[in-house]
Amino acid sequence: MINHPIPPVFNAQSRILILGSFPSVLSRKQGFFYGHPQNRFWRVTAAVLNVPVPQSIEEKKEFLWANGIALWDVIASCDIEGSADSSIKNVRPNDLRVILDHCDIRQIFVNGKTAEKLYCKQILPVLLREARVLPSTSPANASWNIERLCAAWRVIRVY
Repeated sequence: MINHPIPPVFNAQSRILILGSFPSVLSRKQGFFYGHPQNRFWRVTAAVLNVPVPQSIEEKKEFLWANGIALWDVIASCDIEGSADSSIKNVRPNDLRVILDHCDIRQIFVNGKTAEKLYCKQILPVLLREARVLPSTSPANASWNIERLCAAWRVIRVY
């Protein structure tokens, strides 16, 4: 069983919440979300919001805060082999009230189908709050190039 090592990122101005499934091995090692250089999360969100791609963890936090984005994952702990979402078992979900009780979150998004499946199974029955699925920014989602991802992710600008 691996516990999620990264605290959520949010502030009082957060208006959207983006949830992944569980941090990759590299993200866990770095201590921050989407740490794998091939993951396109930071490039896509920066392009959609028309700002430079943040590089350091501090720049990434400032980017999220400045753009009203809260960021966390669906899973608090699980059994996982490496970084493979397909191997996730024995899921314990995060308590999203940690964020929702402190921010006016207008929309919850999930990054990819695994996060969507886990959200629907683990969190939706408790929160009774729908989430919109966005195509995964993971390099494993190779059928989606950066342009297609950006087009789909533009919906985050509405909030």
